[in-house]
Amino acid sequence: MKGDDRVKISVIGCGYLGAVHAASMAELGHDVIGFDVDEAKIRSLSAGEAPFFEPGLPEILKSATASGRLRFTSDVTELKGAKVHFLAVGTPQKAGEYAADLTYVDLAVESLIPQLSEGDLLVGKSTVPVGTAARLAARIDASGSGALLAWNPEFLREGFAVKDTISPDRLVYGIPEGERGLVAKALLDEIYATALSNDTPLVVTDYATAELVKVSANAFLATKISFINAMAEIAEVTGADVTQLADAIGFDARIGRRFLNAGVGFGGGCLPKDIRAFSARAEELGRGESVAFLKEVDAINLRRRQRAVDLVVESLGGQVYQKKIAVLGLAFKPDSDDIRDSPALDVAVQLHGLGAEVVATDPEAIANSARKHPQLSFTETVEDALHGAEAVVVVTEWKEFRELDPVAAKALVANAIVIDGRNCLDAEAWRAAGWTYRGMGRP
Repeated sequence: MKGDDRVKISVIGCGYLGAVHAASMAELGHDVIGFDVDEAKIRSLSAGEAPFFEPGLPEILKSATASGRLRFTSDVTELKGAKVHFLAVGTPQKAGEYAADLTYVDLAVESLIPQLSEGDLLVGKSTVPVGTAARLAARIDASGSGALLAWNPEFLREGFAVKDTISPDRLVYGIPEGERGLVAKALLDEIYATALSNDTPLVVTDYATAELVKVSANAFLATKISFINAMAEIAEVTGADVTQLADAIGFDARIGRRFLNAGVGFGGGCLPKDIRAFSARAEELGRGESVAFLKEVDAINLRRRQRAVDLVVESLGGQVYQKKIAVLGLAFKPDSDDIRDSPALDVAVQLHGLGAEVVATDPEAIANSARKHPQLSFTETVEDALHGAEAVVVVTEWKEFRELDPVAAKALVANAIVIDGRNCLDAEAWRAAGWTYRGMGRP
């Protein structure tokens, strides 16, 4: 893509989603300007520095800013002249409620409307309750700007977000009916020309379906995780092995093995808040019973965190007061520094609350964790965490934790007890090295 063939794009909101999207669009050859009200974030991004950990992002961020295809601003008026505007602001859970907080979405749209011109396209990427797009489309129509709205949900996996943006496994366009929809589709096709040329599946649909695709996908994944964790609860009282159970049912092509890993459950900035917001929206629509099961999905997920804590307490004879516990992992998943609703961090905090001397480590999430929970003790090395520990808890399945040498680790601890909160260790190898091994839903 060269010269006038480039689409001029703006991205509103430069958090995790927006920063990745902006850099990836520039990597694909488009001219991109990212906007955010956080001046520190803008300075960092403008210098080609990612304000969070995401594999592959620093490289394309530096490349795109150096080439001039990507720049960032905190002045919304600089967005005028872009043809396509991607909305990528956060939709956090409302305090004390399940519902999504759309404050940032509404503020972003109101700020953008004066910058829009006839034929511009505003593209929603944020995860929103169904019905939001139709409401925003009506607001844009009423503004007289002549701009159009499309909804293009994201399906990013943290740790793989750059790949998922540049080479998505599917594209979904929620567009208006008639000629306006054809105009919106043509612009989106131009932006995603590379993916479409590689035969990426494309679903062109209405606003409501596009909104529901994202939340229903997350609801399904959360349900699958909680299903196997519910089976882990049964396995624990029957002596069954949930890992072998998952292997056996995973061979069924209708079920599949992915997302059937029992452990301390899911977390992060998407699944927990999205299933809660989906439940709240269903209640508003008078169909709360349709997704009532999601409340149990959420409850099972939270129980598994408590179960990990209980296993530590049980293994140490009923109390952990003033006993050193090594917690390996803080991020909600490996290859990320994201601690939002992290089961790992929750386990560390709960153990600290019981009087344990918690020493936690993580390859990327220590700084974020220390800001949120300064009462915990942190160390940069696994060796320091293990030294003199009465028990070890693995709660984020980073490669360096999965590949720990159980013999070498045993030489560092005071008591060879390991709680495998992700069922990611070789149980036989750890037991052979003299460890008391406790997994989640394993004998």
